[in-house]
Amino acid sequence: MGKVFCIDIAKCSGCYNCQFACKDEHCGNEWLPYAKEQPITGQFWTKIDEHVRGSRPNVRIYYQPMMCNHCADAPCIKAAKDNAVYRRDDGLVIIDPEKSAQQHQIVEACPYGAIFWNEQLGIPQKCTGCAHLLEDGLKPRCVDVCRTGALQFGEEEEFAQFISEAVVRNPEYGTGPRVYYKNIPGQFIAGTVYDPIEEVVIRNARCTLKGTGTTREIFTDTFGDFWFKDLPAGTFDLLIEAEGFISTQKNGIDTTDCVSLGDIPMTRK
Repeated sequence: MGKVFCIDIAKCSGCYNCQFACKDEHCGNEWLPYAKEQPITGQFWTKIDEHVRGSRPNVRIYYQPMMCNHCADAPCIKAAKDNAVYRRDDGLVIIDPEKSAQQHQIVEACPYGAIFWNEQLGIPQKCTGCAHLLEDGLKPRCVDVCRTGALQFGEEEEFAQFISEAVVRNPEYGTGPRVYYKNIPGQFIAGTVYDPIEEVVIRNARCTLKGTGTTREIFTDTFGDFWFKDLPAGTFDLLIEAEGFISTQKNGIDTTDCVSLGDIPMTRK
Protein backbone atom coordinates (compact mmCIF):
# COMPACT_ATOMS: atom_id res chain seq x y z
CA MET A 1 0.00 0.00 0.00
CA GLY A 2 2.53 2.62 1.13
CA LYS A 3 2.46 6.25 2.20
CA VAL A 4 0.14 8.94 0.83
CA PHE A 5 -0.36 12.67 1.21
CA CYS A 6 -3.97 13.69 1.94
CA ILE A 7 -4.85 17.37 1.58
CA ASP A 8 -8.14 18.97 2.62
CA ILE A 9 -8.50 22.18 0.61
CA ALA A 10 -11.30 23.40 2.91
CA LYS A 11 -8.80 23.56 5.77
CA CYS A 12 -6.00 25.31 3.90
CA SER A 13 -5.77 28.99 4.86
CA GLY A 14 -2.97 29.87 2.45
CA CYS A 15 -0.50 30.64 5.25
CA TYR A 16 2.42 29.28 3.17
CA ASN A 17 3.94 27.55 6.22
CA CYS A 18 4.44 24.36 4.21
CA GLN A 19 6.25 26.18 1.42
CA PHE A 20 8.52 28.04 3.85
CA ALA A 21 9.23 24.90 5.88
CA CYS A 22 10.28 22.96 2.78
CA LYS A 23 12.76 25.71 1.94
CA ASP A 24 14.03 25.77 5.52
CA GLU A 25 14.54 22.01 5.52
CA HIS A 26 16.30 21.68 2.17
CA CYS A 27 18.04 24.98 1.36
CA GLY A 28 21.61 24.84 2.62
CA ASN A 29 21.19 21.22 3.74
CA GLU A 30 22.15 17.95 2.08
CA TRP A 31 20.14 14.92 3.09
CA LEU A 32 22.07 12.18 1.34
CA PRO A 33 21.39 9.70 -0.08
CA TYR A 34 18.02 11.32 -0.82
CA ALA A 35 18.78 14.89 -1.82
CA LYS A 36 21.41 17.52 -2.28
CA GLU A 37 20.53 21.01 -1.19
CA GLN A 38 17.65 22.85 -2.82
CA PRO A 39 18.52 26.19 -4.44
CA ILE A 40 17.24 29.25 -2.61
CA THR A 41 15.50 30.47 -5.77
CA GLY A 42 13.97 28.77 -8.79
CA GLN A 43 12.62 25.65 -7.08
CA PHE A 44 9.66 24.98 -4.81
CA TRP A 45 9.42 21.29 -3.95
CA THR A 46 6.30 22.21 -1.99
CA LYS A 47 4.37 25.27 -3.06
CA ILE A 48 0.98 26.89 -2.67
CA ASP A 49 -1.08 27.53 -5.79
CA GLU A 50 -3.54 30.39 -5.34
CA HIS A 51 -6.78 30.03 -7.33
CA VAL A 52 -8.72 33.28 -7.79
CA ARG A 53 -12.22 32.58 -9.08
CA GLY A 54 -15.02 34.79 -10.32
CA SER A 55 -14.88 38.54 -10.86
CA ARG A 56 -15.78 41.61 -8.85
CA PRO A 57 -17.83 41.83 -6.78
CA ASN A 58 -18.17 38.03 -6.51
CA VAL A 59 -14.69 36.66 -5.95
CA ARG A 60 -13.51 33.60 -4.05
CA ILE A 61 -9.99 32.28 -3.48
CA TYR A 62 -8.79 28.83 -2.51
CA TYR A 63 -5.28 27.55 -1.91
CA GLN A 64 -3.86 24.24 -3.08
CA PRO A 65 -0.59 22.79 -1.72
CA MET A 66 1.38 21.18 -4.55
CA MET A 67 4.27 18.73 -4.51
CA CYS A 68 5.52 15.63 -6.29
CA ASN A 69 2.67 13.12 -6.62
CA HIS A 70 4.95 10.11 -5.93
CA CYS A 71 3.04 8.37 -8.71
CA ALA A 72 2.34 4.64 -8.63
CA ASP A 73 3.29 4.50 -12.32
CA ALA A 74 5.86 7.28 -12.29
CA PRO A 75 7.05 8.47 -15.74
CA CYS A 76 10.28 9.74 -14.18
CA ILE A 77 11.25 6.21 -13.14
CA LYS A 78 10.77 5.00 -16.71
CA ALA A 79 12.76 7.90 -18.16
CA ALA A 80 15.74 7.52 -15.83
CA LYS A 81 18.84 5.52 -16.66
CA ASP A 82 20.83 3.34 -14.27
CA ASN A 83 18.00 3.27 -11.69
CA ALA A 84 18.56 6.96 -11.03
CA VAL A 85 14.92 7.27 -9.93
CA TYR A 86 13.46 4.58 -7.72
CA ARG A 87 10.54 3.83 -5.44
CA ARG A 88 11.07 3.08 -1.79
CA ASP A 89 9.17 0.32 -0.05
CA ASP A 90 6.92 2.97 1.51
CA GLY A 91 5.95 4.28 -1.95
CA LEU A 92 7.99 7.49 -2.02
CA VAL A 93 9.67 8.18 -5.36
CA ILE A 94 13.28 9.30 -4.94
CA ILE A 95 15.76 10.79 -7.40
CA ASP A 96 19.26 9.55 -6.60
CA PRO A 97 21.34 12.76 -6.50
CA GLU A 98 24.46 10.93 -7.69
CA LYS A 99 23.14 8.59 -10.39
CA SER A 100 20.85 11.24 -11.89
CA ALA A 101 23.67 13.62 -12.85
CA GLN A 102 23.16 15.13 -16.34
CA GLN A 103 19.88 13.23 -16.87
CA HIS A 104 17.73 16.17 -17.93
CA GLN A 105 15.16 13.81 -19.47
CA ILE A 106 13.95 13.06 -15.94
CA VAL A 107 12.68 16.65 -15.65
CA GLU A 108 10.94 16.47 -19.01
CA ALA A 109 9.22 13.18 -18.12
CA CYS A 110 7.08 14.68 -15.33
CA PRO A 111 3.70 15.84 -16.70
CA TYR A 112 3.02 17.80 -13.50
CA GLY A 113 6.10 20.01 -13.60
CA ALA A 114 7.13 18.75 -10.16
CA ILE A 115 10.78 18.05 -11.08
CA PHE A 116 13.29 20.89 -11.34
CA TRP A 117 16.72 21.15 -12.94
CA ASN A 118 19.57 22.33 -10.75
CA GLU A 119 21.84 24.05 -13.25
CA GLN A 120 24.70 24.44 -10.81
CA LEU A 121 24.77 20.79 -9.74
CA GLY A 122 23.58 19.36 -13.05
CA ILE A 123 20.90 17.18 -11.45
CA PRO A 124 17.09 16.91 -11.35
CA GLN A 125 15.47 17.55 -7.97
CA LYS A 126 12.04 17.31 -6.34
CA CYS A 127 10.12 16.58 -3.16
CA THR A 128 11.51 13.57 -1.31
CA GLY A 129 8.63 13.29 1.13
CA CYS A 130 11.34 14.18 3.68
CA ALA A 131 12.48 10.55 3.62
CA HIS A 132 15.36 11.45 5.94
CA LEU A 133 12.89 12.56 8.60
CA LEU A 134 10.69 9.50 8.21
CA GLU A 135 13.67 7.33 9.11
CA ASP A 136 13.72 9.07 12.49
CA GLY A 137 10.01 8.53 13.00
CA LEU A 138 9.13 12.13 12.13
CA LYS A 139 6.67 13.66 9.67
CA PRO A 140 7.51 15.51 6.45
CA ARG A 141 8.21 19.14 7.34
CA CYS A 142 5.26 20.46 5.32
CA VAL A 143 2.88 18.24 7.27
CA ASP A 144 4.51 18.95 10.61
CA VAL A 145 4.09 22.73 10.31
CA CYS A 146 0.49 22.68 9.02
CA ARG A 147 -1.46 24.26 11.86
CA THR A 148 -4.92 23.71 10.37
CA GLY A 149 -4.53 20.00 9.66
CA ALA A 150 -4.99 20.53 5.93
CA LEU A 151 -1.92 18.40 5.15
CA GLN A 152 -1.77 14.83 6.40
CA PHE A 153 0.62 11.99 5.65
CA GLY A 154 0.56 8.31 6.51
CA GLU A 155 -0.28 4.79 5.45
CA GLU A 156 -2.83 4.47 2.67
CA GLU A 157 -5.11 2.20 4.68
CA GLU A 158 -5.32 4.84 7.43
CA PHE A 159 -6.82 7.28 4.95
CA ALA A 160 -9.17 4.93 3.11
CA GLN A 161 -12.23 7.05 3.92
CA PHE A 162 -10.49 10.29 2.92
CA ILE A 163 -9.28 8.78 -0.36
CA SER A 164 -12.79 7.55 -1.21
CA GLU A 165 -13.97 11.19 -1.13
CA ALA A 166 -10.91 12.69 -2.80
CA VAL A 167 -9.52 13.35 -6.26
CA VAL A 168 -6.04 13.46 -7.76
CA ARG A 169 -4.47 15.91 -10.16
CA ASN A 170 -4.98 15.11 -13.85
CA PRO A 171 -6.14 11.50 -13.52
CA GLU A 172 -6.23 11.35 -17.33
CA TYR A 173 -2.44 11.09 -17.30
CA GLY A 174 -2.74 7.57 -15.92
CA THR A 175 0.22 7.92 -13.56
CA GLY A 176 -1.57 6.94 -10.35
CA PRO A 177 -0.83 10.01 -8.17
CA ARG A 178 -0.54 9.35 -4.45
CA VAL A 179 -1.34 12.89 -3.35
CA TYR A 180 -5.08 13.16 -2.71
CA TYR A 181 -7.20 16.32 -2.54
CA LYS A 182 -10.60 16.76 -0.92
CA ASN A 183 -13.04 19.69 -1.00
CA ILE A 184 -11.73 21.39 -4.12
CA PRO A 185 -14.50 23.94 -4.81
CA GLY A 186 -16.65 23.56 -7.89
CA GLN A 187 -17.79 26.48 -10.01
CA PHE A 188 -20.25 29.10 -8.81
CA ILE A 189 -22.89 31.49 -10.13
CA ALA A 190 -23.46 34.60 -8.02
CA GLY A 191 -25.18 37.95 -8.23
CA THR A 192 -27.11 40.67 -6.42
CA VAL A 193 -30.82 41.34 -6.97
CA TYR A 194 -32.09 44.90 -6.52
CA ASP A 195 -34.92 47.35 -7.14
CA PRO A 196 -33.63 50.16 -9.40
CA ILE A 197 -36.56 52.45 -8.56
CA GLU A 198 -36.18 52.37 -4.78
CA GLU A 199 -32.43 51.73 -5.08
CA VAL A 200 -32.52 48.94 -2.52
CA VAL A 201 -31.57 45.28 -2.64
CA ILE A 202 -34.32 42.69 -2.76
CA ARG A 203 -34.20 40.21 0.09
CA ASN A 204 -35.66 36.72 0.03
CA ALA A 205 -36.02 36.58 -3.75
CA ARG A 206 -36.40 33.00 -4.95
CA CYS A 207 -33.57 31.94 -7.29
CA THR A 208 -34.06 28.70 -9.20
CA LEU A 209 -31.18 27.25 -11.21
CA LYS A 210 -31.65 24.44 -13.72
CA GLY A 211 -29.01 22.61 -15.71
CA THR A 212 -26.91 19.43 -16.02
CA GLY A 213 -29.99 17.43 -15.03
CA THR A 214 -30.45 19.13 -11.65
CA THR A 215 -32.53 21.91 -10.10
CA ARG A 216 -31.34 24.04 -7.19
CA GLU A 217 -33.23 26.69 -5.27
CA ILE A 218 -31.96 29.36 -2.89
CA PHE A 219 -33.12 32.78 -1.64
CA THR A 220 -31.26 36.07 -1.66
CA ASP A 221 -29.78 37.08 1.68
CA THR A 222 -29.92 40.32 3.66
CA PHE A 223 -27.67 41.96 1.09
CA GLY A 224 -29.68 40.75 -1.90
CA ASP A 225 -26.93 38.28 -2.79
CA PHE A 226 -27.23 34.71 -4.03
CA TRP A 227 -24.47 32.14 -4.50
CA PHE A 228 -24.91 28.78 -6.21
CA LYS A 229 -21.77 26.91 -5.18
CA ASP A 230 -19.96 23.73 -6.19
CA LEU A 231 -21.48 23.56 -9.65
CA PRO A 232 -20.10 21.33 -12.40
CA ALA A 233 -19.03 22.80 -15.71
CA GLY A 234 -22.11 23.11 -17.91
CA THR A 235 -24.92 25.38 -19.04
CA PHE A 236 -27.58 26.66 -16.65
CA ASP A 237 -30.80 28.69 -16.73
CA LEU A 238 -31.65 31.00 -13.83
CA LEU A 239 -35.12 32.20 -12.81
CA ILE A 240 -35.45 34.97 -10.20
CA GLU A 241 -38.84 35.61 -8.57
CA ALA A 242 -39.80 38.16 -5.92
CA GLU A 243 -43.16 39.31 -4.59
CA GLY A 244 -44.35 42.43 -6.39
CA PHE A 245 -41.83 42.09 -9.23
CA ILE A 246 -41.84 40.64 -12.74
CA SER A 247 -39.79 37.45 -12.89
CA THR A 248 -36.33 37.73 -14.40
CA GLN A 249 -34.76 34.98 -16.51
CA LYS A 250 -31.13 34.48 -17.48
CA ASN A 251 -30.47 31.56 -19.80
CA GLY A 252 -27.41 29.81 -21.11
CA ILE A 253 -25.07 30.63 -18.24
CA ASP A 254 -21.78 28.85 -18.96
CA THR A 255 -19.90 27.56 -15.91
CA THR A 256 -16.67 26.64 -17.64
CA ASP A 257 -15.46 29.37 -15.28
CA CYS A 258 -17.12 30.85 -12.21
CA VAL A 259 -19.74 33.46 -13.11
CA SER A 260 -20.47 36.79 -11.48
CA LEU A 261 -23.74 38.17 -12.84
CA GLY A 262 -23.25 41.43 -10.98
CA ASP A 263 -26.25 43.59 -10.10
CA ILE A 264 -29.54 42.26 -11.48
CA PRO A 265 -32.43 44.78 -11.60
CA MET A 266 -36.03 43.64 -11.27
CA THR A 267 -39.04 45.51 -12.65
CA ARG A 268 -42.04 46.18 -10.45
CA LYS A 269 -45.42 44.86 -11.58
